[in-house]
Amino acid sequence: MAKTTATKKAKAPVDSKMALLVAATTLDELLLTGIKEIYWTEKHLTKALPKMVVAAGSAQLQAQFTEHLAITEAQVTRLEGLFETLGEKIVAQKCDAMEGLAMDGEHVIENTVAGTEARDTGLIMAGLKVENFEITCYTGLIQLATKLGQTDVAALLQQSLAEEQQAGQMLTELSEQPSGEKAEL
Repeated sequence: MAKTTATKKAKAPVDSKMALLVAATTLDELLLTGIKEIYWTEKHLTKALPKMVVAAGSAQLQAQFTEHLAITEAQVTRLEGLFETLGEKIVAQKCDAMEGLAMDGEHVIENTVAGTEARDTGLIMAGLKVENFEITCYTGLIQLATKLGQTDVAALLQQSLAEEQQAGQMLTELSEQPSGEKAEL
């Protein structure tokens, strides 16, 4: 009886995210899982950023989101090349954390008045959350690739990390502009 109970516990259902972490038994598998998630993240952002461009009130913020959309599209292409470098099929794996962060931006759009400083500030805050998450993901993946001796993979990921850091810096600079300068925000 105790043996049956132990077997049932071992076969107890786990959520899909936990199952993936359990399935990733090697560092190589962990790296590939992370790449699949950041690929999903970047692809998801190519759909979210156009909405932010339209919702932004200031020309400067619209330009920032538009520029980052082009960078994000290039990152998607870079990640597709990374799959090829690794000899893997291009597969996106849903990233629940990024889905939640993207929803945060959608909530800002839904719950603020168009053309206001409040909306633009909320969009900047949502954008900074996304950038900081991506910076964390890329940093971890670079460290893991380096540990595995995959310097070519780490170098490609480093390019994306630098772009995310730049985007975060630009959003930070926009957020630091004095209140009331909506046209400059």
